[in-house]
Amino acid sequence: MNSRKDQLKAFNRLLDIMDDLREKCPWDQKQTLESLRHLTIEETYELADAILDNDLPEIKKELGDILLHILFYAKIASEKKSFDIADVANAISDKLIYRHPHIYGDVSVEDEEEVKRNWEQLKLKEGKKSVLEGVPKSLPAVVKAIRIQEKVAGVGFDWEQPEQVWEKVQEELSELNEEIKAGSKENIEKEYGDVLFSMINYARFINVNPENALEKTNKKFLNRFQYLETQAKKAGKELSEMSLTEMDVYWEKSKEFFK
Repeated sequence: MNSRKDQLKAFNRLLDIMDDLREKCPWDQKQTLESLRHLTIEETYELADAILDNDLPEIKKELGDILLHILFYAKIASEKKSFDIADVANAISDKLIYRHPHIYGDVSVEDEEEVKRNWEQLKLKEGKKSVLEGVPKSLPAVVKAIRIQEKVAGVGFDWEQPEQVWEKVQEELSELNEEIKAGSKENIEKEYGDVLFSMINYARFINVNPENALEKTNKKFLNRFQYLETQAKKAGKELSEMSLTEMDVYWEKSKEFFK
């Protein structure tokens, strides 16, 4: 691993390159905070994919892309005389010190949960009107539900036992079933949302990240279905012309293949 001196040298090198690109490259000169936004979101998802795949070389690459974007935003802001990368680093450092009084102050904590509760309380002292203020509106729905539940739990609004949450899941499933029987599309959608929300909440109690779990299932399904397509093609068959029973043979083989 690199020494702190080498790490700082590498960071300075990247800062110099960023300066060069902004000064000399037509594409980089043209970029704005707004034009970079969708690219940053894309890079973040690519990092998320690499993490789920446990692909460390790819994680390193994607982290570099995100770091470049951070420097890019700071460079543009410095040109506007607003802030620079030092201000960014100092701001997050100050926030971390303030929100970790059990390390940089005289507060004692017993466990991770107490740290989380203190974190949310400190946020409110900073002037936030709601613990939910920091949940971005544009987050994907599953991730947003996770963050909402984590934040309210941080101030004590939570179930005590996993069994209570599972009972709530069963209750919501029963209500969904009743609405399906009644046939109201609007109410079915509402109750289905309640089922998903309660399942996401239950995942927290059994130490499962529902976003990661669902994406792993997505990847598993993609792999198995593409295997099915490949094997059917080798056999000279079109999926659209095959029965479900025929396709199921390849599907079961895919499970064994990807074991």
